Formats: sequence, C-alpha cells, structure tokens
Amino acid sequence: MAKLQVQGVHHITFVGSNREAIIEFYRDFLGMPLIMEQPNLDVPEETHLYFDAGDGRLITFFVRPDRANDPTPNPEGIGNLHHLAFTVSRATYNQVARRLNERGIWNTGNIDRGFMDSIYFRDPNGQLLEMACYKFEPPQGYTIADVLATAHKLRVAAGAYNIQEEHLAEAIAELSQRRAPATVEEGVEARTR
Repeated sequence: MAKLQVQGVHHITFVGSNREAIIEFYRDFLGMPLIMEQPNLDVPEETHLYFDAGDGRLITFFVRPDRANDPTPNPEGIGNLHHLAFTVSRATYNQVARRLNERGIWNTGNIDRGFMDSIYFRDPNGQLLEMACYKFEPPQGYTIADVLATAHKLRVAAGAYNIQEEHLAEAIAELSQRRAPATVEEGVEARTR
C-alpha cells in the first residue's frame, strides 16, 4: 500500500483553560453535549473533556483547574490552527450574530463565501471559530464534497474567481442528471435509432 487512506476526522484536541469555562462555552452556549471526561492519560494532572460537535465526531480539551481564560488570539503562524468551522442549519445561522452580540462576543457578522455563509468569533481562549452554513443540499446519493468538486470544475471552466451560486445550481443539476433514470422520451428515442 503506497498511501495511507484516511476516512475522516477522528477528533481535534485543544489545550483549554479550566473545566468550568470550557463546559460553559462549548456545552452551555454552543450546545455540544459533554460526552465524557477522564484524566489526560499522558498528563495525569489534566482532565480530558470530550464534546460531540453535532455529527458524533469529537472536539476534546485538556484542562486544568488552575488555568484562567486567555482571550489573546491564538498565533496564526505556520503549523498553527487558523480556525475551526462548525456546520449549522440556516435557522440557527440566522441567529448566530445576534446571540454572540447579546453575550458581548465580537464577531464578523455574515460573510458571503459564494457556496456558504460564515460568521467568525473567538472562544474564551482566543481560538478563532466559524459558524458555517452551506447554500445548498446535495442531491440524493451525493455528498457536499461531490457538489463542491463539480462546482469547482464548472467555476474553473467558466474562468470565475470563486464558486458562486450559479456554479452550485449547475453542479446539482449535473449530479442529478447522472443518477436520473432514463425517461420515457429517451427510451423511445433509443428504440427508433
């Protein structure tokens, strides 16, 4: 085997401040269930918190009781995490900026990315987070990645700067056509050739 084939993100682990602050933000504000906690098996004086990010995949934190929140933005140098994006529904997305503002949390407000909308903000420890909402649903039998790869191909062919909604619509139509059963007209046409 020449390559190691990954099958998805297993989990992401952050160094967090303390148990109470992380649980209050990620469970109580962002709505991620706290699935389990146990000692950090490599550093026994730390606790390892496990949250369900919404799709059964885990976001985890190493925390210690003596750590205070540090809202200083995390460094954006090579090898550092720039941001972590979470998927939300359109109904939730439409409330994100208001709810962040109500808590006094700085945020960018809506940013149109062509194929999705984004709002950025920071957690209590300076990590940049994104709430993202796609502008489409993949056709039955296809994934988000299928739609984006097809839209990208169409964007490049059109010479467009980035994926726009028309590329998404064309991609969805193309993918839907690939899986569509033959119509009565196509069957008749084939028999008359």
